[in-house]
Amino acid sequence: MIKIYLSGSCSSCRKAKKWLRKHHIEFEEINLSKDVMEKDDLIKILSLTENGFEDIIVTRGKTYASLNYNFDELGLEKAFELIQENPRLLKRPLIFDEDCLLIGFNEDGIRAFIPPEVRRIELRERLILV
Repeated sequence: MIKIYLSGSCSSCRKAKKWLRKHHIEFEEINLSKDVMEKDDLIKILSLTENGFEDIIVTRGKTYASLNYNFDELGLEKAFELIQENPRLLKRPLIFDEDCLLIGFNEDGIRAFIPPEVRRIELRERLILV
């Protein structure tokens, strides 16, 4: 199951949801303004990154600056606690499943979440149109 961590005020989050719905892809929506991140989800997301926290934390934001922590030096427990208390630390949207992670929204990247059988159908349709 695809999960998407987002906030309601984020235009990229709205675009991602719209795209997933348009392509009839089911997903679980977790609104960081209302809900807290699950620890298992954070671990899964980190396992799919190339650079760990560096990839998912907004380091140029006011929240990060006010905390004065280096996430690479924190243990998982402390980092998880800080994220739960300050969800604005996370880049959004965070879209992931068992094998794939997309940070932010872009049309090419999100296509990875289209099931293979649907991709084959779309490819056939494109070839017919050509």
